[in-house]
Amino acid sequence: MVAGQELHGSVSMNYAGRFDSLVINSQIENSSDVFSYVNLNGKKINHPYARLSIFKTELGSSNPVRFTAVTKHVPPGQYSSVKFRVSIIQEHKEVASDIAFVKVAKS
Repeated sequence: MVAGQELHGSVSMNYAGRFDSLVINSQIENSSDVFSYVNLNGKKINHPYARLSIFKTELGSSNPVRFTAVTKHVPPGQYSSVKFRVSIIQEHKEVASDIAFVKVAKS
């Protein structure tokens, strides 16, 4: 992907235990730039922070959870590596997580 391009992601929930919230976190390596979340399950949102917390009550029966994120980050080299980490939280403790990697390239 390139800076300004929308990144479409989805999180399939296969966790059968109790949980309070789902957290989607993005980190651009060697940078303080962030992804902003602009869509969650078909609803426009304006969340300009790296971490998006979603309460279980907000999720309802949504599975998978679909989101769209965008960044204005311009890599100093050919590309920058990005890590998206999704965590399931129960009573302030992480009970499950998964990680996906993306590269942001110069346009």
